Amino acid sequence: MSARRTLPLVLVLPALVLVALALPAAAAFDDDFTGATLRVDLAHTGNANEEIVALDRLYLEGAWPGARVKLVDTLGLGRYQARLLDAATGALLWSRGFDSYFGEWKTTAPAAAGVRRTYQESVRCPMPRRSAVLALDHRGADNQLVEVFRTPIEPSDPWIRRDRADDDLVIVTAHEGGAPATSVDIVILGEGYTAAEAPLFKENVQHFAAVLLGQQPFASLKDRINIRGVLKPSQDSGCDEPTRGVYRNTALGCTFNSLGSERYLLTEDNRAIRDAAGAVPYDVLSVMVNTQRYGGGGIYNLFNTFTNANQWSSYVFVHEFGHGFAGLADEYYSSSTAYTDFYPEGYEPVERNITRLVGGKATWKAKWADKLDPSLPVPTPWRKAEFDAMDNAYQARRTELDALVAKLMTTGAPAAEVNKALVESEDLSLANQQKVDAWFAQQPQAGKVGVFEGAGYCSTGVYRSQLDCIMFSKGLKDFCAACAAGVREVVAATTDDVAR
Repeated sequence: MSARRTLPLVLVLPALVLVALALPAAAAFDDDFTGATLRVDLAHTGNANEEIVALDRLYLEGAWPGARVKLVDTLGLGRYQARLLDAATGALLWSRGFDSYFGEWKTTAPAAAGVRRTYQESVRCPMPRRSAVLALDHRGADNQLVEVFRTPIEPSDPWIRRDRADDDLVIVTAHEGGAPATSVDIVILGEGYTAAEAPLFKENVQHFAAVLLGQQPFASLKDRINIRGVLKPSQDSGCDEPTRGVYRNTALGCTFNSLGSERYLLTEDNRAIRDAAGAVPYDVLSVMVNTQRYGGGGIYNLFNTFTNANQWSSYVFVHEFGHGFAGLADEYYSSSTAYTDFYPEGYEPVERNITRLVGGKATWKAKWADKLDPSLPVPTPWRKAEFDAMDNAYQARRTELDALVAKLMTTGAPAAEVNKALVESEDLSLANQQKVDAWFAQQPQAGKVGVFEGAGYCSTGVYRSQLDCIMFSKGLKDFCAACAAGVREVVAATTDDVAR
Protein backbone atom coordinates (compact mmCIF):
# COMPACT_ATOMS: atom_id res chain seq x y z
CA MET A 1 0.00 0.00 0.00
CA SER A 2 1.07 3.54 -0.36
CA ALA A 3 3.68 4.66 2.06
CA ARG A 4 2.52 6.32 5.21
CA ARG A 5 3.73 7.96 7.77
CA THR A 6 4.46 8.05 11.25
CA LEU A 7 7.84 8.83 12.45
CA PRO A 8 11.50 8.16 12.71
CA LEU A 9 12.00 8.47 16.39
CA VAL A 10 14.13 7.13 19.17
CA LEU A 11 13.08 4.98 22.12
CA VAL A 12 9.78 5.96 23.68
CA LEU A 13 10.23 4.76 27.24
CA PRO A 14 12.10 7.78 28.68
CA ALA A 15 9.51 10.06 27.10
CA LEU A 16 6.74 8.12 28.81
CA VAL A 17 8.41 8.62 32.16
CA LEU A 18 8.61 12.37 31.57
CA VAL A 19 4.99 12.51 30.51
CA ALA A 20 3.92 10.61 33.59
CA LEU A 21 5.72 13.13 35.78
CA ALA A 22 3.91 15.94 33.99
CA LEU A 23 0.40 14.60 34.62
CA PRO A 24 -1.92 17.28 36.03
CA ALA A 25 -3.32 16.96 39.52
CA ALA A 26 -6.45 14.85 39.67
CA ALA A 27 -9.45 17.00 38.92
CA ALA A 28 -12.87 16.55 37.45
CA PHE A 29 -13.06 17.12 33.71
CA ASP A 30 -15.82 19.68 34.23
CA ASP A 31 -13.57 21.84 36.41
CA ASP A 32 -11.26 22.61 33.48
CA PHE A 33 -13.41 22.10 30.38
CA THR A 34 -16.83 23.15 29.13
CA GLY A 35 -17.62 19.78 27.55
CA ALA A 36 -17.44 21.13 23.98
CA THR A 37 -14.72 20.58 21.37
CA LEU A 38 -12.27 23.28 20.27
CA ARG A 39 -10.90 22.90 16.75
CA VAL A 40 -7.73 24.84 16.00
CA ASP A 41 -6.86 25.07 12.30
CA LEU A 42 -3.17 25.64 11.56
CA ALA A 43 -1.00 26.33 8.52
CA HIS A 44 2.31 24.47 8.38
CA THR A 45 4.95 25.90 6.03
CA GLY A 46 8.56 25.13 5.16
CA ASN A 47 10.95 22.53 3.78
CA ALA A 48 13.35 19.96 5.19
CA ASN A 49 15.33 22.58 7.09
CA GLU A 50 12.75 25.17 8.12
CA GLU A 51 9.35 25.08 9.71
CA ILE A 52 6.76 27.78 10.40
CA VAL A 53 3.39 27.19 12.06
CA ALA A 54 0.66 29.85 11.98
CA LEU A 55 -2.86 30.05 13.38
CA ASP A 56 -5.63 29.93 10.78
CA ARG A 57 -9.01 29.74 12.54
CA LEU A 58 -10.71 28.57 15.73
CA TYR A 59 -13.99 26.65 15.77
CA LEU A 60 -16.38 25.59 18.53
CA GLU A 61 -17.71 22.14 17.67
CA GLY A 62 -20.07 19.72 19.42
CA ALA A 63 -19.59 17.69 22.58
CA TRP A 64 -16.05 16.47 23.29
CA PRO A 65 -15.94 12.83 22.07
CA GLY A 66 -12.68 11.81 23.70
CA ALA A 67 -11.64 10.55 27.09
CA ARG A 68 -12.50 12.68 30.12
CA VAL A 69 -10.00 11.04 32.46
CA LYS A 70 -7.10 9.99 30.22
CA LEU A 71 -6.41 13.50 28.99
CA VAL A 72 -2.60 13.42 28.77
CA ASP A 73 -0.96 11.33 26.06
CA THR A 74 1.21 8.51 27.40
CA LEU A 75 1.93 6.77 24.09
CA GLY A 76 4.85 8.79 22.73
CA LEU A 77 3.72 8.27 19.13
CA GLY A 78 3.78 10.96 16.48
CA ARG A 79 6.24 13.44 15.07
CA TYR A 80 4.27 16.23 16.72
CA GLN A 81 2.66 16.78 20.07
CA ALA A 82 -0.08 19.27 20.91
CA ARG A 83 -0.37 20.51 24.50
CA LEU A 84 -3.09 22.59 26.16
CA LEU A 85 -1.81 24.53 29.18
CA ASP A 86 -3.56 26.60 31.81
CA ALA A 87 -2.50 30.19 31.02
CA ALA A 88 -2.25 31.24 34.67
CA THR A 89 -0.45 28.25 36.18
CA GLY A 90 1.16 26.53 33.19
CA ALA A 91 -0.43 23.24 34.26
CA LEU A 92 -0.75 20.64 31.52
CA LEU A 93 -4.46 20.09 30.90
CA TRP A 94 -4.43 17.88 27.81
CA SER A 95 -1.99 16.55 25.19
CA ARG A 96 -2.02 14.38 22.11
CA GLY A 97 0.62 13.08 19.69
CA PHE A 98 0.01 13.17 15.95
CA ASP A 99 1.68 13.29 12.58
CA SER A 100 1.04 15.74 9.76
CA TYR A 101 1.09 16.09 6.01
CA PHE A 102 3.85 18.66 6.42
CA GLY A 103 5.83 16.19 8.51
CA GLU A 104 5.87 13.86 5.53
CA TRP A 105 6.69 16.66 3.12
CA LYS A 106 9.83 17.40 5.15
CA THR A 107 11.17 13.92 4.29
CA THR A 108 10.83 14.25 0.50
CA ALA A 109 13.57 15.02 -2.01
CA PRO A 110 12.02 18.35 -3.13
CA ALA A 111 11.85 19.53 0.49
CA ALA A 112 15.51 18.55 0.96
CA ALA A 113 16.28 20.67 -2.13
CA GLY A 114 14.72 23.69 -0.42
CA VAL A 115 11.25 23.71 -1.99
CA ARG A 116 8.69 25.23 0.39
CA ARG A 117 5.11 24.01 0.72
CA THR A 118 2.20 24.88 3.01
CA TYR A 119 -0.21 22.30 4.41
CA GLN A 120 -3.23 22.77 6.65
CA GLU A 121 -4.00 20.65 9.69
CA SER A 122 -6.21 20.74 12.76
CA VAL A 123 -5.76 20.09 16.45
CA ARG A 124 -8.96 19.21 18.33
CA CYS A 125 -9.02 19.41 22.11
CA PRO A 126 -11.55 19.92 24.91
CA MET A 127 -12.75 23.54 25.14
CA PRO A 128 -11.09 25.12 28.22
CA ARG A 129 -13.15 27.09 30.73
CA ARG A 130 -10.37 29.58 31.42
CA SER A 131 -7.59 31.28 29.47
CA ALA A 132 -5.26 28.67 28.04
CA VAL A 133 -2.30 28.23 25.72
CA LEU A 134 -2.05 25.73 22.88
CA ALA A 135 1.54 24.68 22.19
CA LEU A 136 2.88 22.53 19.37
CA ASP A 137 6.10 20.52 19.71
CA HIS A 138 8.15 18.85 16.99
CA ARG A 139 10.02 15.65 17.80
CA GLY A 140 13.39 15.23 16.13
CA ALA A 141 15.19 12.02 15.20
CA ASP A 142 16.72 12.03 18.67
CA ASN A 143 13.19 11.93 20.15
CA GLN A 144 13.61 15.32 21.81
CA LEU A 145 10.57 17.61 21.75
CA VAL A 146 11.13 21.21 20.68
CA GLU A 147 8.33 23.75 20.82
CA VAL A 148 7.64 25.29 17.40
CA PHE A 149 4.42 27.19 18.05
CA ARG A 150 2.11 28.50 20.73
CA THR A 151 -1.01 30.61 20.73
CA PRO A 152 -3.32 31.94 23.46
CA ILE A 153 -6.82 30.49 23.70
CA GLU A 154 -9.50 32.76 25.16
CA PRO A 155 -12.82 30.94 25.57
CA SER A 156 -14.71 34.25 25.31
CA ASP A 157 -13.03 35.19 22.01
CA PRO A 158 -15.80 36.30 19.58
CA TRP A 159 -13.63 35.12 16.66
CA ILE A 160 -14.13 31.48 17.65
CA ARG A 161 -16.44 30.38 14.86
CA ARG A 162 -19.70 28.64 15.67
CA ASP A 163 -20.78 27.52 12.20
CA ARG A 164 -23.60 25.03 11.96
CA ALA A 165 -23.25 21.99 9.73
CA ASP A 166 -24.24 22.16 6.06
CA ASP A 167 -27.85 21.24 5.34
CA ASP A 168 -26.98 18.72 2.63
CA LEU A 169 -24.95 16.32 4.79
CA VAL A 170 -26.06 12.67 4.82
CA ILE A 171 -25.40 10.98 8.20
CA VAL A 172 -25.35 7.23 8.83
CA THR A 173 -24.96 5.35 12.11
CA ALA A 174 -23.36 1.98 11.38
CA HIS A 175 -22.42 0.74 14.85
CA GLU A 176 -22.81 1.98 18.42
CA GLY A 177 -20.67 0.30 21.01
CA GLY A 178 -20.70 2.69 23.94
CA ALA A 179 -20.46 6.22 25.23
CA PRO A 180 -17.97 8.48 23.39
CA ALA A 181 -15.58 8.83 26.35
CA THR A 182 -15.20 5.06 26.67
CA SER A 183 -15.17 4.31 22.95
CA VAL A 184 -13.20 4.97 19.78
CA ASP A 185 -15.49 7.14 17.66
CA ILE A 186 -14.86 6.60 13.95
CA VAL A 187 -16.29 8.74 11.16
CA ILE A 188 -16.20 7.58 7.53
CA LEU A 189 -16.51 10.55 5.19
CA GLY A 190 -17.78 10.03 1.67
CA GLU A 191 -15.75 11.63 -1.14
CA GLY A 192 -16.70 11.70 -4.80
CA TYR A 193 -20.30 10.57 -4.27
CA THR A 194 -22.97 12.70 -5.92
CA ALA A 195 -26.30 13.34 -4.20
CA ALA A 196 -27.82 10.61 -6.36
CA GLU A 197 -25.19 8.18 -5.04
CA ALA A 198 -26.15 8.67 -1.37
CA PRO A 199 -27.71 5.16 -1.21
CA LEU A 200 -24.40 3.70 -2.41
CA PHE A 201 -22.57 5.67 0.27
CA LYS A 202 -24.86 4.33 3.01
CA GLU A 203 -24.36 0.79 1.75
CA ASN A 204 -20.58 1.25 1.65
CA VAL A 205 -20.43 2.61 5.20
CA GLN A 206 -22.28 -0.42 6.54
CA HIS A 207 -20.01 -2.74 4.56
CA PHE A 208 -16.73 -1.28 5.76
CA ALA A 209 -17.96 -1.02 9.34
CA ALA A 210 -18.60 -4.76 9.20
CA VAL A 211 -15.14 -5.31 7.70
CA LEU A 212 -13.39 -3.51 10.55
CA LEU A 213 -15.49 -5.11 13.27
CA GLY A 214 -14.86 -8.53 11.75
CA GLN A 215 -11.10 -8.10 12.04
CA GLN A 216 -9.14 -8.81 15.22
CA PRO A 217 -8.40 -7.14 17.54
CA PHE A 218 -11.34 -4.85 16.65
CA ALA A 219 -13.84 -7.74 16.75
CA SER A 220 -13.18 -8.25 20.46
CA LEU A 221 -13.40 -4.49 21.07
CA LYS A 222 -16.83 -3.91 19.49
CA ASP A 223 -18.27 -2.47 22.68
CA ARG A 224 -15.55 0.22 22.61
CA ILE A 225 -16.08 1.28 19.00
CA ASN A 226 -18.67 3.60 17.40
CA ILE A 227 -18.83 4.01 13.60
CA ARG A 228 -20.73 6.74 11.76
CA GLY A 229 -20.71 7.97 8.18
CA VAL A 230 -21.03 11.51 6.84
CA LEU A 231 -21.47 12.40 3.18
CA LYS A 232 -20.95 15.85 1.72
CA PRO A 233 -22.28 15.31 -1.83
CA SER A 234 -19.93 16.12 -4.70
CA GLN A 235 -20.65 17.55 -8.11
CA ASP A 236 -18.66 14.74 -9.76
CA SER A 237 -18.06 11.08 -8.95
CA GLY A 238 -14.54 9.88 -8.20
CA CYS A 239 -11.47 12.00 -7.49
CA ASP A 240 -8.44 13.55 -9.18
CA GLU A 241 -5.88 11.28 -10.88
CA PRO A 242 -3.30 13.79 -12.16
CA THR A 243 -0.91 11.46 -13.99
CA ARG A 244 -3.87 9.92 -15.79
CA GLY A 245 -5.30 13.29 -16.77
CA VAL A 246 -8.43 12.90 -14.63
CA TYR A 247 -9.79 15.84 -12.63
CA ARG A 248 -13.07 15.87 -10.69
CA ASN A 249 -14.99 18.55 -8.83
CA THR A 250 -15.45 16.89 -5.46
CA ALA A 251 -16.38 18.06 -1.99
CA LEU A 252 -13.24 16.98 -0.14
CA GLY A 253 -10.51 17.45 -2.78
CA CYS A 254 -8.95 13.98 -2.67
CA THR A 255 -6.25 13.19 -5.22
CA PHE A 256 -3.94 10.37 -6.21
CA ASN A 257 -0.21 11.02 -6.75
CA SER A 258 0.11 12.79 -3.40
CA LEU A 259 3.75 13.63 -2.65
CA GLY A 260 4.56 12.14 -6.05
CA SER A 261 3.57 8.58 -5.12
CA GLU A 262 1.39 6.76 -7.66
CA ARG A 263 -1.04 5.19 -5.19
CA TYR A 264 -0.89 7.71 -2.37
CA LEU A 265 -4.38 9.17 -2.02
CA LEU A 266 -4.79 12.21 0.25
CA THR A 267 -6.46 15.60 0.41
CA GLU A 268 -4.95 18.99 1.14
CA ASP A 269 -8.39 20.49 1.83
CA ASN A 270 -8.25 20.11 5.59
CA ARG A 271 -11.07 22.57 6.27
CA ALA A 272 -13.49 20.64 4.05
CA ILE A 273 -12.95 17.30 5.77
CA ARG A 274 -13.10 18.88 9.23
CA ASP A 275 -16.30 20.79 8.48
CA ALA A 276 -18.00 17.59 7.34
CA ALA A 277 -16.66 15.36 10.11
CA GLY A 278 -17.69 17.85 12.80
CA ALA A 279 -21.33 16.90 12.24
CA VAL A 280 -20.78 13.80 14.41
CA PRO A 281 -18.53 12.89 17.37
CA TYR A 282 -15.20 11.51 16.13
CA ASP A 283 -11.74 10.51 17.27
CA VAL A 284 -10.65 8.86 13.99
CA LEU A 285 -11.37 10.33 10.56
CA SER A 286 -11.43 8.05 7.49
CA VAL A 287 -12.21 9.25 3.97
CA MET A 288 -13.85 6.74 1.62
CA VAL A 289 -13.32 7.67 -2.04
CA ASN A 290 -15.81 6.53 -4.67
CA THR A 291 -13.52 4.95 -7.27
CA GLN A 292 -12.42 1.54 -8.51
CA ARG A 293 -8.75 2.43 -8.39
CA TYR A 294 -6.35 0.91 -5.83
CA GLY A 295 -4.95 3.41 -3.35
CA GLY A 296 -5.16 5.07 0.02
CA GLY A 297 -3.16 6.67 2.79
CA GLY A 298 -3.00 7.07 6.55
CA ILE A 299 -1.40 9.69 8.78
CA TYR A 300 -1.39 9.11 12.53
CA ASN A 301 -4.13 11.02 14.35
CA LEU A 302 -4.81 13.10 11.22
CA PHE A 303 -6.86 11.10 8.70
CA ASN A 304 -6.96 7.92 6.61
CA THR A 305 -8.14 7.34 3.03
CA PHE A 306 -9.22 4.31 1.03
CA THR A 307 -11.26 3.58 -2.11
CA ASN A 308 -14.60 1.80 -2.09
CA ALA A 309 -14.70 -0.34 -5.22
CA ASN A 310 -11.32 -2.03 -5.75
CA GLN A 311 -10.68 -5.73 -5.16
CA TRP A 312 -8.35 -4.72 -2.31
CA SER A 313 -10.56 -2.02 -0.74
CA SER A 314 -11.34 -3.93 2.47
CA TYR A 315 -7.65 -4.62 3.00
CA VAL A 316 -6.70 -1.00 2.30
CA PHE A 317 -9.30 0.31 4.77
CA VAL A 318 -7.98 -1.81 7.64
CA HIS A 319 -4.32 -1.29 6.67
CA GLU A 320 -4.65 2.50 6.57
CA PHE A 321 -6.70 2.46 9.76
CA GLY A 322 -3.71 0.79 11.41
CA HIS A 323 -1.61 3.79 10.42
CA GLY A 324 -4.07 6.54 11.24
CA PHE A 325 -5.41 5.16 14.51
CA ALA A 326 -2.58 3.14 16.03
CA GLY A 327 0.49 4.76 14.46
CA LEU A 328 1.64 1.46 12.96
CA ALA A 329 4.47 1.49 10.45
CA ASP A 330 4.40 -0.01 6.98
CA GLU A 331 6.21 -3.32 7.21
CA TYR A 332 6.90 -3.67 3.49
CA TYR A 333 10.17 -2.43 2.07
CA SER A 334 10.22 -3.16 -1.65
CA SER A 335 7.81 -0.54 -3.01
CA SER A 336 9.20 2.82 -4.03
CA THR A 337 8.22 5.71 -1.78
CA ALA A 338 8.64 9.46 -1.85
CA TYR A 339 10.72 9.55 1.32
CA THR A 340 14.36 9.78 2.26
CA ASP A 341 15.71 8.67 5.65
CA PHE A 342 12.23 8.04 7.03
CA TYR A 343 13.75 5.88 9.79
CA PRO A 344 17.29 7.24 10.32
CA GLU A 345 19.99 4.74 11.09
CA GLY A 346 21.01 4.71 14.73
CA TYR A 347 17.61 5.69 16.13
CA GLU A 348 14.89 3.34 17.29
CA PRO A 349 11.49 4.00 15.63
CA VAL A 350 8.62 4.62 18.04
CA GLU A 351 6.17 2.54 16.03
CA ARG A 352 5.34 -0.61 17.95
CA ASN A 353 5.66 -2.98 14.98
CA ILE A 354 9.18 -2.28 13.67
CA THR A 355 12.62 -2.01 15.24
CA ARG A 356 16.21 -1.13 14.33
CA LEU A 357 17.44 -3.15 17.32
CA VAL A 358 19.13 0.02 18.58
CA GLY A 359 20.88 -0.74 21.85
CA GLY A 360 20.07 -4.43 21.60
CA LYS A 361 17.30 -6.31 23.32
CA ALA A 362 17.28 -4.04 26.36
CA THR A 363 16.06 -1.18 24.17
CA TRP A 364 13.42 -2.76 21.95
CA LYS A 365 12.06 -5.37 24.37
CA ALA A 366 9.03 -3.20 25.16
CA LYS A 367 7.71 -3.90 21.66
CA TRP A 368 7.39 -7.65 21.18
CA ALA A 369 10.25 -9.45 22.94
CA ASP A 370 7.74 -11.05 25.31
CA LYS A 371 6.01 -12.65 22.32
CA LEU A 372 9.09 -14.14 20.63
CA ASP A 373 9.10 -17.81 19.71
CA PRO A 374 11.98 -19.19 21.84
CA SER A 375 13.01 -21.52 19.01
CA LEU A 376 13.87 -18.60 16.70
CA PRO A 377 17.17 -16.68 16.79
CA VAL A 378 17.31 -12.87 16.85
CA PRO A 379 17.56 -11.57 14.15
CA THR A 380 15.58 -14.38 12.51
CA PRO A 381 16.89 -15.80 9.21
CA TRP A 382 14.38 -16.17 6.36
CA ARG A 383 14.53 -16.70 2.60
CA LYS A 384 14.65 -12.99 1.96
CA ALA A 385 16.69 -13.09 -1.27
CA GLU A 386 14.18 -15.47 -2.83
CA PHE A 387 11.25 -13.28 -1.79
CA ASP A 388 13.00 -10.15 -3.05
CA ALA A 389 13.60 -11.67 -6.49
CA MET A 390 9.96 -12.62 -6.75
CA ASP A 391 8.77 -9.22 -5.59
CA ASN A 392 11.18 -7.26 -7.79
CA ALA A 393 9.83 -9.00 -10.88
CA TYR A 394 6.29 -8.09 -9.88
CA GLN A 395 7.16 -4.47 -9.09
CA ALA A 396 8.85 -4.04 -12.46
CA ARG A 397 5.83 -5.31 -14.37
CA ARG A 398 3.45 -3.29 -12.21
CA THR A 399 5.43 -0.13 -12.97
CA GLU A 400 5.22 -0.86 -16.69
CA LEU A 401 1.45 -1.27 -16.51
CA ASP A 402 1.04 1.91 -14.45
CA ALA A 403 2.92 3.83 -17.13
CA LEU A 404 0.89 2.20 -19.89
CA VAL A 405 -2.42 3.10 -18.25
CA ALA A 406 -1.31 6.71 -17.75
CA LYS A 407 -0.18 6.95 -21.38
CA LEU A 408 -3.39 5.50 -22.75
CA MET A 409 -5.59 7.72 -20.60
CA THR A 410 -3.71 10.94 -21.36
CA THR A 411 -3.51 10.35 -25.12
CA GLY A 412 -7.17 9.62 -25.70
CA ALA A 413 -6.88 5.88 -26.37
CA PRO A 414 -10.13 3.95 -26.93
CA ALA A 415 -11.96 3.01 -23.73
CA ALA A 416 -11.66 -0.70 -24.53
CA GLU A 417 -7.88 -0.42 -24.74
CA VAL A 418 -7.68 1.48 -21.45
CA ASN A 419 -9.95 -1.04 -19.75
CA LYS A 420 -7.85 -3.95 -21.01
CA ALA A 421 -4.72 -2.46 -19.40
CA LEU A 422 -6.58 -1.77 -16.15
CA VAL A 423 -7.88 -5.33 -16.00
CA GLU A 424 -4.41 -6.71 -16.68
CA SER A 425 -3.02 -4.62 -13.83
CA GLU A 426 -5.66 -5.87 -11.38
CA ASP A 427 -5.21 -9.47 -12.52
CA LEU A 428 -1.45 -9.16 -12.07
CA SER A 429 -1.92 -7.82 -8.55
CA LEU A 430 -4.22 -10.67 -7.54
CA ALA A 431 -2.07 -13.40 -9.09
CA ASN A 432 1.07 -12.05 -7.45
CA GLN A 433 -0.54 -11.84 -4.01
CA GLN A 434 -1.84 -15.39 -4.29
CA LYS A 435 1.70 -16.48 -5.14
CA VAL A 436 3.11 -14.54 -2.17
CA ASP A 437 0.53 -15.96 0.25
CA ALA A 438 1.28 -19.50 -0.89
CA TRP A 439 5.02 -18.89 -0.60
CA PHE A 440 4.73 -17.57 2.96
CA ALA A 441 2.49 -20.48 3.99
CA GLN A 442 5.28 -22.91 3.04
CA GLN A 443 7.93 -21.23 5.16
CA PRO A 444 8.93 -22.93 8.45
CA GLN A 445 8.65 -19.58 10.29
CA ALA A 446 5.07 -18.96 9.12
CA GLY A 447 2.90 -17.76 12.01
CA LYS A 448 5.84 -17.54 14.40
CA VAL A 449 7.03 -14.37 16.12
CA GLY A 450 10.65 -13.48 15.49
CA VAL A 451 12.69 -10.50 14.27
CA PHE A 452 12.70 -10.54 10.46
CA GLU A 453 14.83 -8.09 8.47
CA GLY A 454 13.02 -5.86 6.01
CA ALA A 455 10.43 -3.29 7.14
CA GLY A 456 9.59 0.40 7.15
CA TYR A 457 10.68 0.97 3.51
CA CYS A 458 14.16 -0.35 4.41
CA SER A 459 15.44 -3.63 2.98
CA THR A 460 18.14 -3.86 5.63
CA GLY A 461 18.53 -2.67 9.20
CA VAL A 462 14.83 -2.47 10.09
CA TYR A 463 12.92 -5.51 11.36
CA ARG A 464 9.31 -6.74 11.73
CA SER A 465 7.85 -9.35 14.07
CA GLN A 466 6.39 -11.90 11.62
CA LEU A 467 6.90 -12.95 8.03
CA ASP A 468 3.55 -11.58 6.91
CA CYS A 469 0.95 -9.16 8.26
CA ILE A 470 -1.77 -6.85 6.94
CA MET A 471 0.84 -4.09 7.30
CA PHE A 472 3.24 -6.06 5.05
CA SER A 473 1.31 -7.44 2.08
CA LYS A 474 -2.12 -7.18 0.48
CA GLY A 475 -5.16 -9.09 1.66
CA LEU A 476 -7.60 -9.00 4.55
CA LYS A 477 -5.31 -10.98 6.84
CA ASP A 478 -4.32 -10.81 10.50
CA PHE A 479 -2.29 -8.10 12.14
CA CYS A 480 1.03 -9.49 13.38
CA ALA A 481 1.50 -9.92 17.11
CA ALA A 482 3.29 -6.57 17.45
CA CYS A 483 0.58 -4.70 15.52
CA ALA A 484 -2.30 -6.27 17.44
CA ALA A 485 -0.66 -5.35 20.73
CA GLY A 486 -0.13 -1.80 19.45
CA VAL A 487 -3.80 -1.41 18.54
CA ARG A 488 -4.92 -2.59 21.96
CA GLU A 489 -2.44 -0.27 23.63
CA VAL A 490 -3.86 2.77 21.82
CA VAL A 491 -7.44 1.81 22.65
CA ALA A 492 -6.54 1.43 26.32
CA ALA A 493 -4.57 4.70 26.43
CA THR A 494 -7.11 6.89 24.66
CA THR A 495 -10.46 5.73 26.05
CA ASP A 496 -11.62 5.88 29.64
CA ASP A 497 -12.03 2.63 31.53
CA VAL A 498 -15.54 1.37 32.19
CA ALA A 499 -16.85 -1.53 34.23
CA ARG A 500 -17.64 -4.45 31.88
